[in-house]
Amino acid sequence: MQIFDVFRSFLPLHNPIGFGASDFIELALAFLLVVLVLARPLIEPVARNLARKTGWCMLFLAGLTIALRLALLPVYPVPTPQGADDFSYLLLADTLAHFRLANPPHLLHRFFETNFVLQEPAYSSIYPLGPALALALGQVVFRLPWAGVVLSVAAFCSLCYWMLRGWTTPGWALLGGLLAVCEFGPLSYWMNCYWGGAVSAAAGCLVFGALPRLRERTRNRDCILLGLGIGLQMLSRPYESVMLDLAVVLFLPVLPRFAKVAPIAGLAVLPAIALLAFHNHAVTGSWTTLPYMQSQNQYGVPTTFTFQPKPVPHVHLAANQEVFYYGQSAVHDAAGGFFARLISRLSFTRFFLLPPLFLALPFLVPLLREFRFAWVVLTLVLFTLGSNLYPYFFPHYVAAAACLIVLAAVAGLARLYRFNPLAARWLVVLCGAHFLFWYGIHALGNERILNAMSQFGTVMAHGDPQHRIAIEAQLNQAAGKQLVFVRYWATHGYSEWLRNAADIDSARIVMALDLGSEENEKLERYYPDRTVWLLEPDALPPRLTPYHVPVEKQPEPPPAPKQSNNGIVLEEVR
Repeated sequence: MQIFDVFRSFLPLHNPIGFGASDFIELALAFLLVVLVLARPLIEPVARNLARKTGWCMLFLAGLTIALRLALLPVYPVPTPQGADDFSYLLLADTLAHFRLANPPHLLHRFFETNFVLQEPAYSSIYPLGPALALALGQVVFRLPWAGVVLSVAAFCSLCYWMLRGWTTPGWALLGGLLAVCEFGPLSYWMNCYWGGAVSAAAGCLVFGALPRLRERTRNRDCILLGLGIGLQMLSRPYESVMLDLAVVLFLPVLPRFAKVAPIAGLAVLPAIALLAFHNHAVTGSWTTLPYMQSQNQYGVPTTFTFQPKPVPHVHLAANQEVFYYGQSAVHDAAGGFFARLISRLSFTRFFLLPPLFLALPFLVPLLREFRFAWVVLTLVLFTLGSNLYPYFFPHYVAAAACLIVLAAVAGLARLYRFNPLAARWLVVLCGAHFLFWYGIHALGNERILNAMSQFGTVMAHGDPQHRIAIEAQLNQAAGKQLVFVRYWATHGYSEWLRNAADIDSARIVMALDLGSEENEKLERYYPDRTVWLLEPDALPPRLTPYHVPVEKQPEPPPAPKQSNNGIVLEEVR
């Protein structure tokens, strides 16, 4: 029996020891407090010594991030790609791993039309290079793209400490690094998908850590790190890099030797600008047109800024693709006005801060008399308003500002500590308890417990609810090369299943849209040596069957019988 089987329910009448949810929480807090009080004489001296050793501290935080996630592998194995965004970034990573910036268009590319992937003028992801560079590193070095995700998150958590060293004392910087591990580490979606924000967040750390150091002393190393951070953000989030650049411009008045900083930082940015331009040209044929913009021109999606007219698609889509693209656009067009979107953006603040830290933020207000902290708040406002010009939003869009939010919380805690050390320590204890509670739930809880707890907080995806792993296992067990026709039903939503490698023809498994028996024959003749399958993702569960002969479309389930108010079934009038 697992330990957490004791907590089969957080209602007293449904667990064997009669505790309710509040009992468990109070017991956990009391236990943690007792442990910290007893261990404090040992922990604090070690933490102080570690915090002063920058290199060792960064190595510790990176290693802790990696170790905590790897410890969850028996319960949460390597994440399975779940949709179009994951597939698109993995395609770009595979392209880079083959030392190419784009792939030539396939001769029969209509079969491979899918969300967030261009087929012409080149076969490529529409996304920027930054996150894919980390995935490609994982694929080349470890033969596992997700290894690049883990390393990028670890790098961000360690760089968050380095950034904070430029703003506060070593001890508070170490605490900020630990808070970053808790919030963005093993349980975050940045760690558990392939389109997270760790690379952009690391870029923000480089920029916002270099600026205060350059204010104190102009060193070539910090100038180079500033330029590298700006360049990495350009490669990760091209639009949001404008906000980062504006934040740097706002800080320039307090840089004593700007004339020396600018040329060195500019030279450090040049490789990123060149790589961005070459990538644009390889994919779109233009040095200045981003693949993302090319997708807007061809498909009308992703949606442009709210003040721009909706793009007119130039490419005819298969019927099932039209359902996705124009359905998505309609949802985002109806998302609400400026202030409704702004409130929605602010609601994502919870992603960046553990709940107890919100109590520390008011203590930041007295520090706003200093230019540097007023600049921090102004930068956060700039990112919030800038992201509000886009019709939809995910936290990784503003990942570059994540370290500034951690800084605001740490500065508020430090200010609170001056007035009441016990209150500040209690907030830190509550943050630790919050993380340990949810980490324990994920590490020791079974599926029943995780389902029950999902209503109280974010729970990592567990199991295989979409049956993707089962389908992949069936294909991997088949001998030889495979060709899979994906047939979406008319009721299909936004869940994408079509995924292919950068070199489609050489891949063991090729997935193609079902365009009808006559069209499908063309692809079968193109791949005469492949076993042919039919995949129906909208069946319950998804169905993979041999495609020996053209298979007619399976009938969709009939509508539910209509009922009157008294429950009597009404016959349909024909």
